[in-house]
This record gives sequence, C-alpha cells and structure tokens, in this order.
Amino acid sequence: MTQTPGNERAAQAARIAAKPWYRQLYVQVLVAIVIGIVLGWKWPELATDMEPIGTTFITAMKMLIGPIVFLTIIGGIAGVADLKKVGRTGIKALTYFQVGTIIALLTGLVAINIFRLGDGVHADPATLQTSGDASQYVETGEHQHWWEFLTNIVPNSFFGPFVEGKILQVIFLAVVFGTALKLVGKTGEPIIAGVGRLTEVVFKVLSFVMKAAPLGAFGAMSYAIGKFGLSTLTSLGSLIILFYVTSALFVVVVLGGVLALYVRLNIFQLFRYFKEEFWLILGTSTAEPALPGLMRKLQFMGAERSTVGLVVPTGYSFNLDGAAIYLSLATLYIAQATDTSLSIGQQLGLLAVMLLTSKGAAGVAGGGFIALTATLSTVGSVPAAGIMLIFGIDKFMSECRALVNFFGNAVATLFVAKWENGLDVERARAVLSGKAGDPPLIIEAEEHQSRPTLASPAAQPAEVTP
Repeated sequence: MTQTPGNERAAQAARIAAKPWYRQLYVQVLVAIVIGIVLGWKWPELATDMEPIGTTFITAMKMLIGPIVFLTIIGGIAGVADLKKVGRTGIKALTYFQVGTIIALLTGLVAINIFRLGDGVHADPATLQTSGDASQYVETGEHQHWWEFLTNIVPNSFFGPFVEGKILQVIFLAVVFGTALKLVGKTGEPIIAGVGRLTEVVFKVLSFVMKAAPLGAFGAMSYAIGKFGLSTLTSLGSLIILFYVTSALFVVVVLGGVLALYVRLNIFQLFRYFKEEFWLILGTSTAEPALPGLMRKLQFMGAERSTVGLVVPTGYSFNLDGAAIYLSLATLYIAQATDTSLSIGQQLGLLAVMLLTSKGAAGVAGGGFIALTATLSTVGSVPAAGIMLIFGIDKFMSECRALVNFFGNAVATLFVAKWENGLDVERARAVLSGKAGDPPLIIEAEEHQSRPTLASPAAQPAEVTP
C-alpha cells in the first residue's frame, strides 16, 4: 500500500518522537561539555591537549560555511520572481541590523554606568604590557580603520573569500552571481539546477561533520577550562556576571519584545526550538557551527527561502548584538579602571565609533579584541593597552557573545520575513508550540512550494542528529 504524504509525515514524526534521549544531539553535546569541564578542572594539563579536537571540528564547520552561504543565496535569489524584492529585503535587513546594534550598544553603556565596576581599580596604563595573542590583536586593531569593512567586501579573487573564510565577500559574490543567473533567463536554468544538486551534496557532507559535534564541544571546553582555569572566573567574576545578566535581559526584554509585539511569537519557545544549536554554541564558543541549523529551522518555521538565505549570512557579519554589548561594556570598564573620565557626550561619540568598528572584524580570530582596540585607537582617549585588564576572562565571555549573536539573527530573520510578508506566522506558532512536530529530517517540498526548502529532501539528512 502506497503511503500518502500525510501518512509519511506522521510516521516520520513518530520515529523522531521515539528516538532515545541519548541519541539526541543536544544531550550528547551537553554531556560532552560537562565532561570537558571536569577534565579541565581536575587534569588541566591533559585538558589543554584536547585543543586539536575542538579546533578541528570548528575548522571543518568553517570549511562548509562559505559554500553553504554561496549556494543558498544563489538559490534564494533564483527563486524570487522579482529581483526588486531581493534589494528591498537587503535594505530592510540592514536597517534592522543598525537599529539593533545601537540598542545593544546603549544597553552595555547603561549597565556599566550604573554599576561602574571599574572604579577603584586605578590601573596605570604605563604598566600594562601586552603580550602573546593580546599583543597581536592590539597591533591589528590599531591598523584597523572603521571604513575597512566596506572596502573589503570586494574580494581580490573568486576563490579567495572561500579560502580565507571572509563571509562578507562570499555574500557579495553570491548576490552578483545569483542576480546574473536570474537575468540571463533560460541560459542560467541548468546552472541553477546544478546549484540545487550541489547544495544537496554540501548538506550531506554537513551531516557527516555534525556527527563529531559532541567531540568538538568536549575538546573546546576542556581546553578552555584547562588553559585559563576556573580561578580566572573569580578574579573578574563581577564583570562576567554583569555581562551575562545584561545580555540575558537584552535577549528576553528587547529581542523577546520585538518577537512578541511584531512577529507575535514567544522568545522562550524559540529557545526550546533551538536547543541543539544553543548547546553547540556553548560548547564551541562560536556561532558559526550553528549557522546551517539556523537556516534550516527558520525555513521549516515558514520563513521564505530567499529571506533566510540573505538575512542570516549577512546578519552573521552585520548583526552582532552580543559583540556590541561586550564592546560598549568593556570599553567603559577599561576607561573606569584606568581613571579615564568620559562625559555623556564622549560616550555617545564612542557609540558612533563602535557602531562602525563592531562590523570591522566580523569572522576574524580575536575579532572582539580587534574591534575593541580599533575603537580605543580611533578615539584615543582610552588606552588600548587596557585590554590586558580583561584579556584573561574573554574566553568565558565569548560563549555569551555568540549566543546573543545567534538569537539576535534568528529574531532579525523572523522580523524581516514578517516585514516582507514572507513568514507563515500560523505555521511558525505551530512549530514552536510543538504541534508541527520536531524539525523533520526530510521536508516535503510539495507542501511548501510557496516557501521552498533550504535544500531538497535529500539535503535534510537523518544523520544531522545522531
């Protein structure tokens, strides 16, 4: 007897529901994080040797980010009937990103002005010596100009952005190629079909890499605890707590308010929906491994493919709410700790600079410190060497930055999709409430022809969740 699509979906939902808890990806990653913390705490020397495990997994994920972004943007543009919609979506997304970044920066400024944790430190900038990685970040930041993120969008070669992992340049190439394929009409149809098939292959490779996610989280967390030690948390624990609390309030109040008032969705249900990505980011301290899952799940919620394919990758470079909170909070903390007095007007001037420098080091190793140093060097009133005051705890703040960036981009995509009338809100509510089941391993394209899937059914592999 031939099964109908409805029966197939019901059977698949039953298989997902019947999956043992220990085979759930987020459970495996959570267990790996706990084991990594214990190893780093009890046997730090052994734990630091686990670094290659974490870095190899992250490198493997970064290897796929460029192709995924390139292929999904081309596919999204090719699937849009009117190219004007692509431009309109891009403008709306950039507008949202800028407003969100300003609010995030202000949130950090308000928090550190209220609690003033740097008062009483009385650090002498002349005695602060930068060394190791910090010295390299300072040197890079001092030569980082606020306008470079604009001029660096255009790559020197076609393959360079993929090799160097420069996502902004990949986005630029994808938009140009996607637009050209759309304009040449029938001539580009075979290439567009090839893009779809190649997307299936890339997502199949992704399914292989995702099997190693627990190992990657274990390696990264073991190294972090073993290298920096839990004692580092106590030295500047108040600053870490302030950053985490401020970030949590921003996500729940600001992002949650935007989601509830405009999109009519619940932020806490969104947390539950992205639980696998949450634990993956927490374990690896970077949001990049969660990018493919974010795009796939947003599409399953009912957001149009073209909107997801354009807004999410762009947001990973331009919509860094967590980095913005960290940047403003850290800058003012250094100013307070070095007894550098800044008026409200000077702080607002800092905010204007940070609005630009926060975009300049996206996707670069040590990007937070590079952006921070670029800000301090541009303003000149706060000593750049002051970053040594917080260098030791930066690792324990990177997880929070990545998580806020991730959820900021999830909300941004849903906001822009709703703004563009490209979001099935009823479907999104059903998905978040669990009435539509968990994100399927295979998405039936025929049911969502108006909102094509991120890839064809074969591109949603069962292996993504071990």
